[in-house]
Amino acid sequence: MATLLYRIGRWAFRRRRLVGGLWLGALVLAVAAAALAPAGEEEDLSMPGTESQKAFDLLDERFPQSNSQGAEARLVFQAPDGQRVTARENKAAVEDALGSLEGGRQVASTTDPYTTGAVSDDGTIAYSTITYTADAVDLTGSTKSALEGAASQARDAGLTVEIGGSALDAEEELGGTTELIGVAVAAVVLVLALGSLVAAGLSLLTAFTGVAIAFGLVSALAVPLGLTSTVAILALMLGLAVGIDYALFITSRFRDERAQGSEPEEAAGRAVGTAGSAVVFAGATVIIALAGLGVVGIPELTKMGMGGAGAVALAVLVALTLVPALFGFFGRRVLSRRIRKATRPGSERPQPVPTTGGRFGLGTRWARFVLRRPVAVLMISGLGLGAVALPALSLELGLPGDESKSVQTTQRRAYDLLSEGFGPGFNGPLTVVVDMSASEDTRATTDLVVKTVGGVDGVASVGDPVLSRTKDTAVLTAVPRTAPNSGETKDLVHAIRDAVPGVEAETGAAVLVTGTTAMNIDISEAMSDALVPYLTVVIGLAVLLLTVVFRSVLVPVKAALGFLLSVGAAFGVLVAVFQWGWAADLLGIEQTGPVMSLMPILIIGIVFGLAMDYEVFLLTRMREAYVHGASPGEAIVSGFRHSGRVVAAAAIIMISVFAGFVGMSSPTIQTMGVGLAAAVAFDAFVVRMAIAPAVLALLGHRAWWLPRILNRVLPNVDIEGEALSRRVPASAAESDAAVRRLPVGRD
Repeated sequence: MATLLYRIGRWAFRRRRLVGGLWLGALVLAVAAAALAPAGEEEDLSMPGTESQKAFDLLDERFPQSNSQGAEARLVFQAPDGQRVTARENKAAVEDALGSLEGGRQVASTTDPYTTGAVSDDGTIAYSTITYTADAVDLTGSTKSALEGAASQARDAGLTVEIGGSALDAEEELGGTTELIGVAVAAVVLVLALGSLVAAGLSLLTAFTGVAIAFGLVSALAVPLGLTSTVAILALMLGLAVGIDYALFITSRFRDERAQGSEPEEAAGRAVGTAGSAVVFAGATVIIALAGLGVVGIPELTKMGMGGAGAVALAVLVALTLVPALFGFFGRRVLSRRIRKATRPGSERPQPVPTTGGRFGLGTRWARFVLRRPVAVLMISGLGLGAVALPALSLELGLPGDESKSVQTTQRRAYDLLSEGFGPGFNGPLTVVVDMSASEDTRATTDLVVKTVGGVDGVASVGDPVLSRTKDTAVLTAVPRTAPNSGETKDLVHAIRDAVPGVEAETGAAVLVTGTTAMNIDISEAMSDALVPYLTVVIGLAVLLLTVVFRSVLVPVKAALGFLLSVGAAFGVLVAVFQWGWAADLLGIEQTGPVMSLMPILIIGIVFGLAMDYEVFLLTRMREAYVHGASPGEAIVSGFRHSGRVVAAAAIIMISVFAGFVGMSSPTIQTMGVGLAAAVAFDAFVVRMAIAPAVLALLGHRAWWLPRILNRVLPNVDIEGEALSRRVPASAAESDAAVRRLPVGRD
């Protein structure tokens, strides 16, 4: 592989105008396609095969005139202090407001609280349910304006009015301040790490190119593939983070090769052949892990995985072709000032720059410290991550509703008013669907279902059944006594499902429990059930790939265990922040509650690939030194000397990019930003830079041991570029020899 990538790097350097023109053309086409494509539609979260989804599908079939998962709004009215909403003036104001909505183009129905009994026992709060023929994102601006106008009309009459439900849900938009801050931090880190504005700009330029193309493709394919705004944001987040990192690693290796006396084209080829090999394998792990999200069975999660995988694949292609092409365009300006000063007058070839001597870099000093105290470093790091991971034992999964929104929003205030007037369970009603196509007595069947469901402990009330036009399907609403995200409501859903088989046996009807609350419970449970199998597949994949890459048995096992520590600590942070509220105010998170049910599997898939990034980039240099004759300790020092600073910079860049998305209002993106930023921080700075060298120091030569049978069977991918060793200039070989003379081991 190293030889093939070496040729690609040299070709891209020589044909830089062609390569640059092709990428520019792809960028223009992607942007044009996105601009011309119709806007995508947000889809409701679904999970085929679950009871709640089967019930929704049945409702769409038997009630074709309505949309079972269409937009819904609740206008909640509260009378002024000391008054009732049933008073003549207040009742007239409510009816006038609702009357203004009737006949709206997208309005399916409105309910009258005075005829449906939707008035609290004390008479102070009432609500009306407005259903729409379209999903929330398909509601027109005039439809939403009419809803808000009705609320304002009632407020002018002296009532307190809030709007709940999904009708006002908005699609998440990009361009917030925090995202820009994250990119700015990444730019500063690049300048400090590379010592050159041009080199830093090159990394940003290539990353933005890949992200713009990925974002344009996602936008263009949004309608035909059903891609949502969350897919686009994830593609942007991942593409930007890995795009900068991959460009940074190849640029850093190019500068190292130039510093050792290589000609520009040769340096570009060697940079792509060595660092590019690491980029390919690191990117492949991310792509495979994200594509593997499709096995979970949730369409939205599958789309997020495929969108993110596509963005990462583009980042890899850009790094392997556009980055070396830009080396040719920018010339010596990519090099640091120190290396440019070493260039001979009138020559493009710099003198070899000594990189060893009496003063060691921070990476070298840290590696020597770990070699002297491996047990202490391992114990402190491992116990520290274990302590951070402890809150993960209290992980609760759920999907956010209006209760998770800010108290400044009308949806949250409507939620609180309904809880106050009708009980906490009123915000999470359960829908019971009765399929009576095989039942002989419709009335007897529905009466028995009402009696059975109403008799389950925890049910506050059961509404009258609504029949389909053909009388073969009935829909009932059961209101729990507890809040939607509480454990008691989850137990209630299971209790109802356990109680209805007797009804089904007696009447021949099929009884299904659904609704938003039941769907959220089903998805959360499915996520919990899929977590261990998915983690097992990911860990197995990590061990297999790293065994091929590093031709070692113990290095992959160590990497997999370190990955588990990183993920566990990240989950601990999510629980502490989003469930317990630690530092929530600092991060702008106003409400606590269960962690998004999609997050554990999504974070595992993403972090797996990113963790392998740092493992591959750092250990490739160690492996390279080891196969060239360095001792295990010397190889560790060489790895940190060449890659430690760059890996640290790459990690800070990735953390900054992910943290920049915490400021978005979407709970999904907020949780993802916090979880990914924490996971990368733990994995890069604790696992890969502390635990990994400590374990390697303790293992010694055994770390690179591979059974003979595996050595014969496994393909040799040559990620360390051993096949290119005969092309190494003498000056570079002398530098490697100098590395092996560095003092290592215990004092």
